[in-house]
Amino acid sequence: MSFASGDQFVGLIRKEQTGTALQDQVTRLFEESREDVYRYLLTLGLYPPQAQEAAQEVFLRLYTTLRKGEEIQNPRAWIFRVAHNLGLKIRARQHSEEPFDAELNPASRNPASQRDMDTPESELLERERMTRFHSAVAGLSDQQRRCLFLRMEGLRYPEIGSALGISPSAVGEFLRRAILRLKKVRDE
Repeated sequence: MSFASGDQFVGLIRKEQTGTALQDQVTRLFEESREDVYRYLLTLGLYPPQAQEAAQEVFLRLYTTLRKGEEIQNPRAWIFRVAHNLGLKIRARQHSEEPFDAELNPASRNPASQRDMDTPESELLERERMTRFHSAVAGLSDQQRRCLFLRMEGLRYPEIGSALGISPSAVGEFLRRAILRLKKVRDE
């Protein structure tokens, strides 16, 4: 995913004359985490344009918070916590719209995987498998789904817990239950 305005964001931060170490820190975090934050916002049900704007807003908030002199112990967890809260707020505003799901959109699939599905039967089986999987994910509790998506983004249990405001052991339990449920659907 390319952020056309991501370069503008980095440029804006670098234009400031004060706090070059701060600018470098936020720029580095932006470049390392923006796509992960963007994908997480999509999992919350935001449309791509809103997710892109929200991702940039998260890093602007990080910059202003650090510039005020506030200390952030774990910036990656803080970023996902702010993204989570902002994403829920934006989603509440767009509640009448259905969430965008790139996985179910045939146009977004990998062309190489399209070649692997030579027959109509294999296409139907794959579509049914994906529908079952998406239904299983949709059947998870909100906390299970959020923990699962953040874990898929590479966050560790303490970071996920910090982002969602729960303990690392609760994260482990939510993930255990989610994985058991998904395995059960897979094995049916």
